[in-house]
Amino acid sequence: MKPYKNKINRIRSFALSLIFIGFVIMYIGIFFREHEIIMTLFMFLGLLAILGSTGVYAWIGMLSTKAVQVVCPNCGKYTKVLGRVDMCMYCREPLTLDPTLEGQEFDEKLNRKNS
Repeated sequence: MKPYKNKINRIRSFALSLIFIGFVIMYIGIFFREHEIIMTLFMFLGLLAILGSTGVYAWIGMLSTKAVQVVCPNCGKYTKVLGRVDMCMYCREPLTLDPTLEGQEFDEKLNRKNS
């Protein structure tokens, strides 16, 4: 069984990893202190990764405001559903707002329009 995660949390995790990747790239630049151009290049690439993370956080924040907030039938907590099918942020219960998909096996491919 594939471990599914809520879409919003998955994108937030990606943005957080971009921050750490940016710091690692910057730390690699420290090893090239005697070569200013290479060190500056690594610092700039790390900065780009961190700025990219800021962009991803802004994008998912805007997307999160458009997500439908529902009460999970399993845990009773409020969670956001993004797309036709999604998982509960807390208990990973499959959720859908489309009545034609109720009772089907959870698959992220159901979010595609061609399905």
